[in-house]
Amino acid sequence: MSISVIGIGDNVVDKYLHSGIMYPGGNALNFSVYAKLAGVPAAFMGAFGDDEAARHVQDVLHEFEIDTTHCRHYAGENGYACIRLKNGDREFVASNKNGVLREHPLTLSQDDLHYISQFNLVHSSINGFLEPELEKIKQNNNLISFDFSGRGTDEYFESVCPWISYGFISCSDLSSDEIKEKIEKVYHYGCRHVIATRGHEGVYYFSANGYLEWHPQYIEPVDTLGAGDAFLTGFMLSIMQSGTDEPDNEMVMSAMRAGGQSAAQVLSHYGAFGFGKPYSAC
Repeated sequence: MSISVIGIGDNVVDKYLHSGIMYPGGNALNFSVYAKLAGVPAAFMGAFGDDEAARHVQDVLHEFEIDTTHCRHYAGENGYACIRLKNGDREFVASNKNGVLREHPLTLSQDDLHYISQFNLVHSSINGFLEPELEKIKQNNNLISFDFSGRGTDEYFESVCPWISYGFISCSDLSSDEIKEKIEKVYHYGCRHVIATRGHEGVYYFSANGYLEWHPQYIEPVDTLGAGDAFLTGFMLSIMQSGTDEPDNEMVMSAMRAGGQSAAQVLSHYGAFGFGKPYSAC
């Protein structure tokens, strides 16, 4: 099945404190890049500042031939995060909370919505400041996937979940019982397919078809940054290429394995997908 996808929301540079190198990243941007690396036509919509970080991210997207024609541009800082590595596991030390995107959240025009409607799948996240626009996107019959990270209150889930088809949540600090309770809550609020990731310890899925678990083989990481984004991209591309957005359990297990393969590729290098460049300060 021929598909195309768009990531809408955050783009950042991840500034590594130990090396003085910054790498392009951000959940929505990573999704677009990982899809393009998998051979799927992809676009990105977000907001760029006018600093060195913004120029670097845009140069990389241009190199990948990812369409950015509907992005916004503002004077100010691009999003950035300062990263520390501990035994290959990334730790976020500080950030500017997505820079100009936080200051200028996307408000979608009719032209934007027409453009977005051409894609089979829209992906965003809790870092994308896109929540007020999700209903508009859903009304165009777009399939929406969304990364909640490890955050979100009951009120937040209640307002966002009705527009989300596939919701991803990070649950590395929760027990198995707590994970089941959380994903059933997100499902109850309207998200039809809920996927919880727990690093290398397992992936948990819940839908109307029931509850599934998958446990990947452990791989010692060079850098875990981007692995979760790579997993969800591989998962969603597998679902989309199956030809149905209401998969049976066998399709879901296949998608989880595909996501695991995508994540494994990311663990072997620094940054979400490379393209490091020295930066001046963090």
